Amino acid sequence: MTISNSTLYDIPEIFRLYKLATDFQTIAFPGNIWPEFDHDFIATEVIENRQFKIVIDNKIACIWAITYSDAGIWEEKENNDAIYIHRIATNLEFRGNNFVQMIANWSKDFGKKENKKFIRMDTCGQNDRLINHYKKCGFQFLGMKKLKNSSELQAHYHNADVCFFEIDLD
Repeated sequence: MTISNSTLYDIPEIFRLYKLATDFQTIAFPGNIWPEFDHDFIATEVIENRQFKIVIDNKIACIWAITYSDAGIWEEKENNDAIYIHRIATNLEFRGNNFVQMIANWSKDFGKKENKKFIRMDTCGQNDRLINHYKKCGFQFLGMKKLKNSSELQAHYHNADVCFFEIDLD
């Protein structure tokens, strides 16, 4: 198993995994479905080394992206001292491997190397099972609220209850 940056060559597989994730969301959480992401948006993340993958047996098992700022979601807590994890999507062949825990462990090392104080993550909707899973992976659940202004964000944030999670690196 390896963790590395995604490449432009990986983009078709990234979109396939996003499609699998949204298919699952449609069944399990119909009120909170990821929108279809723009190819250029994902390509920019890849080019900027902000899109990552876990590879097992030469197959992409899991993907996620990071940002270094997220004021639209984190509002007044945004102060350039965190890494924000977004869009974790798992290849169905590899479900059950606790990739969120692996990503949390990886992000702690990555965040420290980047001189950050926090690892942050959010999810929309009150999904108690997911909240508890993230807590078991070391994230503190900071609560849930509606965003003040979601108009510039992806559609799934509009009028959504957003759950906030954080790992303190200090």
